[in-house]
Amino acid sequence: MHHDCSPPIIHRDISIGNILLDSNYEAHISDFGTSKLLKLDSSNWTAIAGTYGYIAPELAYTMVATEKCDVYSFGIVALEVIMGKHPGELPTLSADYLVLENVGDSRIPLPSPQVEKQVKLVLSLSRACLNSNPNGRPTMRQVSNLFMKDLL
Repeated sequence: MHHDCSPPIIHRDISIGNILLDSNYEAHISDFGTSKLLKLDSSNWTAIAGTYGYIAPELAYTMVATEKCDVYSFGIVALEVIMGKHPGELPTLSADYLVLENVGDSRIPLPSPQVEKQVKLVLSLSRACLNSNPNGRPTMRQVSNLFMKDLL
């Protein structure tokens, strides 16, 4: 999402409503109206932009936009895909709580051990993306590499 862009571009509104699927079910990000070029030599202060429930906490508190804000939003989207609903309905987004037993629908059995492994990988990546410390979050390049290596 961010790699190979210079200067970096942040979307600032990664949400389930801004991800479109093509006829091959390949995801594409849409609605670049709130996107921002990051200036490498400045503070990148900004107004809050984005969809409530997907905005990284540090953006709301500091008004400083970084690539890690989009990483946080991606983590919310990934959880939403696993859960079938927005994770804002969970009592907490702490890593200890975000396990398959708490976020999955127990009425729907996983079809195979391979699918269970893939869902757990996405859940693990979601937890990493939702790290409260932005510096502790992976880059989107790291997330992409893990998906390519472990899911495909």
